[in-house]
Amino acid sequence: MLDCAIIGGGPAGLTAGLYTTRGGLDNVVMFEKGMPGGQITMSSEIENYPGATAHNLSGMDFMTPWPEQCQRFGLKHEMSEVTRISRNEDGIFIILKSDGSTDLAKSVIVGTGSAPKRAGFIGEDKYFGRGVSTCATCDGFFYKGKEVAVIGGGDTALEEALYLAKICTKVYLIHRRDAFRAAPNTIARVKATTNIELVLNGSPEEVLGDAMGVTGVRVVFQDSSTRQIDVPGVFVFIGNNVNNQVLIQEDGTFLCDMTESGEVKVDLSMKTSVSGLFAAGDMRESAPKQVVCAAGDGAVAALQAISYVDEHFH
Repeated sequence: MLDCAIIGGGPAGLTAGLYTTRGGLDNVVMFEKGMPGGQITMSSEIENYPGATAHNLSGMDFMTPWPEQCQRFGLKHEMSEVTRISRNEDGIFIILKSDGSTDLAKSVIVGTGSAPKRAGFIGEDKYFGRGVSTCATCDGFFYKGKEVAVIGGGDTALEEALYLAKICTKVYLIHRRDAFRAAPNTIARVKATTNIELVLNGSPEEVLGDAMGVTGVRVVFQDSSTRQIDVPGVFVFIGNNVNNQVLIQEDGTFLCDMTESGEVKVDLSMKTSVSGLFAAGDMRESAPKQVVCAAGDGAVAALQAISYVDEHFH
């Protein structure tokens, strides 16, 4: 039986693996069907992780040493897809894998993350990481003193537009409707910000670019007219898909308490509503969706998992 099963191999899962093994748990497996690293491996440059000072450090280069460091202390990586986590009457967790096999675990840390929803316009995937972004905090600095476009009409889109307006000369806020689905105070702040231009009743049809990256975006309006906006950066904020499938039980309910948007409810210790089950990183509620925060979550969850195993099984 595993002391701890870690589901997901991003920054949260890897850090959890480092802390659980180094902290004394003997049998810890991280289940990650692909190569460890998470979403951050798609980033073209890392500038905001403390201590990562190398120039032009890519997300892939940044994450490469993490698995080796974790495995030095005994973390095992199993390249299996976990399809469900359940719990038996004795409080032991059952890890069901896609091949039908199972593992038993005393504790579980889930760090399966989330994925930003794609808008679906032409060129979005082609230029992702080369001018198309889903994180203003991560990539906004690259457009300091330049113009950018923001796609979306919810709280996140408007808040990120306000953030970008502080460092960019102009922000084009493109929304398919003429009204926003954000907090009234946030809408008022956006409308009062002089370098945010509202581009309403329009949707991005195609992002334009060359070998260097994005050069602009073509917007099509409800009356079929179009407009080309020349910008080097396009930020898409139309929501996230939480990777919570592993928590869905046979009867369709979730193993633990969730928010309406499908994020895992946790306390400050990353504890869920189920004893011995912890959630970390982008899948938990109110996650800042930053690598440094996900890593911190993983460490907190790991320390709690160690305490849980020591208290209940030793």
